[in-house]
Amino acid sequence: MADVTPRPSGTISAGPGGDALAAAQAALVGGRGDKARAAEARQGYDAHRARRDAMRRTVRDLGGTPEPAAAAYALPFPVPDAQAAVRLAAELESRVTGVYADLVRAATGTLRRTAADAMREATVRAVRWRGGSVAFPGLAERADAADSAGSADTAGTPGASGTPGSADGM
Repeated sequence: MADVTPRPSGTISAGPGGDALAAAQAALVGGRGDKARAAEARQGYDAHRARRDAMRRTVRDLGGTPEPAAAAYALPFPVPDAQAAVRLAAELESRVTGVYADLVRAATGTLRRTAADAMREATVRAVRWRGGSVAFPGLAERADAADSAGSADTAGTPGASGTPGSADGM
């Protein structure tokens, strides 16, 4: 099909795996998170499941085998309370953004548009959970720099991340 460049097929099959991980962790966030944000966690869960299923169909239509969902996922850090659950939600959405950023780079045509839409949706959810954004969503080195610069302390302050390209980094 003309929608995919001959670059790594693993990039294409990783999309459903990223959404499966996010759906599993969104369920955890909904269970351990603030009850006021449970509906938001449920919406993220539903969105990731729908995107995972659509991407699995796309991978199969392209003749590939989607990455299977794991039986369990290791959390990137302990989630003992609602505050940690919110941090987890932001982290998992940032990771999904990165997975789809890779697919945007590797695909063309309709698949690239679908990946860009998924990347945008995950970025919006990450911003909602985090309370602020990073300069270049989907680029791990930018997200890591923003996190180490204390973006959580300046959440909700436009351009306060201190990363290049932000209002204060110019």
